[in-house]
Amino acid sequence: MPIETLSRERMAQIVAGDIPPASYVNLGIGMPTLVADYLSAERGVVLHSENGILGMKGLEPGQEIDGDLLNASKDPVALDTGASITDHVVSFAMMRGGHIDLTVLGAFQVSADGDLANWDTGREDSIPAVGGAMDLVAGAKRIFVMMQHVDRDGRPKIVPECTYPLTGKAVVDRIYSDLAIIDVAPDGLRVRAMARGLDFATLQSRTAVALTLDDAWTELAP
Repeated sequence: MPIETLSRERMAQIVAGDIPPASYVNLGIGMPTLVADYLSAERGVVLHSENGILGMKGLEPGQEIDGDLLNASKDPVALDTGASITDHVVSFAMMRGGHIDLTVLGAFQVSADGDLANWDTGREDSIPAVGGAMDLVAGAKRIFVMMQHVDRDGRPKIVPECTYPLTGKAVVDRIYSDLAIIDVAPDGLRVRAMARGLDFATLQSRTAVALTLDDAWTELAP
């Protein structure tokens, strides 16, 4: 059976399903912003964007775009009832003050200990962009990472030690990739779920750190 890797949209749907109801959640730039499209109003999740929005949501199909309402990725969004707009000072105070329950971030690398590198690859054509990521990983109560399992050159992004500049040390709680869901646990990296058609040996071959397959692991439909 061929490996049915997860699309960015499917990854976002899975992450959205794992967010506890009534949480205050920050969605980082890039892939994590897709999570907003899969959160139903009944869940009571309040989304925060570091550029100063508390209570945003994805646009409904056909909804008119307001060019003044953009998330941190410069994508158009809508406001929930009771939403607020703040300056960066207040927005970053929310992040640094421990008021965010969960943040979902992209990553260039995650280490075996949950270290995160997500702002600079050191490539000559790269543009370093730390933004508010360091504030988020220091202040948010839980950190989820969404990323491709390997980079564009086929190299593992889950590594023994990050070789790129760190965003934070031992901060990542869970990794969502196009191949698997992996918990960063005290006893190592534990695989909770794998994409359909993927066997554990193949997943391990694409990961530079020893993995443990959870006894209750599940299969992820594409």
